[in-house]
Amino acid sequence: MLVSTKGRYALRLMTDLAERNSDEYVAIKAVAERQEISLKYIERIMPSLVSAGLVEGIHGKGGGYKLTRKPEEYTIGEILRAAEGSVAPISCLECGAAPCPRKDKCRTIGMWTELNDVINDFLDGKTLKDLVKKSST
Repeated sequence: MLVSTKGRYALRLMTDLAERNSDEYVAIKAVAERQEISLKYIERIMPSLVSAGLVEGIHGKGGGYKLTRKPEEYTIGEILRAAEGSVAPISCLECGAAPCPRKDKCRTIGMWTELNDVINDFLDGKTLKDLVKKSST
């Protein structure tokens, strides 16, 4: 599994919003400056987070984005899956993948399934609040 720039930046954006943890919308330009990510790149990431229900946004004066839940209610896994689409180590284990015609003969599927479980258990065992705590210590 290779987490792309999009996934890494999505985590940074969500962590930034969690650090502000307010009911007010946070201007995305300010997030871009703090995180040293181009505004254009953030504008490409945010629709994925919005469509997954992780953030909500409004346009115009006083607009921006905010979390839809408390930081401790977000797992790192759900954020990465929203940004990346999948965190599976191989394509046949991705959610919604077509059944592999070799699955019954595959000598490696058990190992890949175990790795997939370890990855998901790890990522789903960490929360956004955990990342915020680490950055403030």
